Amino acid sequence: MTFDRNIYVGNLPPDADEVEVRSLFAAWGDVLDLAVVRDGTTGTSRGFAFVKLPADRVLAAVDALDGLELRGHVVRVNLVRNKGEKPPRRRY
Repeated sequence: MTFDRNIYVGNLPPDADEVEVRSLFAAWGDVLDLAVVRDGTTGTSRGFAFVKLPADRVLAAVDALDGLELRGHVVRVNLVRNKGEKPPRRRY
């Protein structure tokens, strides 16, 4: 059984909308869910979004889109960690 994974998309241009973000990911299959995070008071984009793709397409999309330049902004694309999942500890 495979599960769909969420993708974090950061450093978006301030006026990026759902249509623009969806078009970035369209080449990697159906976008199952998409949310551009907005400021609760002003309604303007906070510069990041979450995208859900089918599990078999996620890694290809992350690899292809991380570091992409979008209207002068270098977009950061990463997998969202599951709750309780911690980043590896550094050893000094």
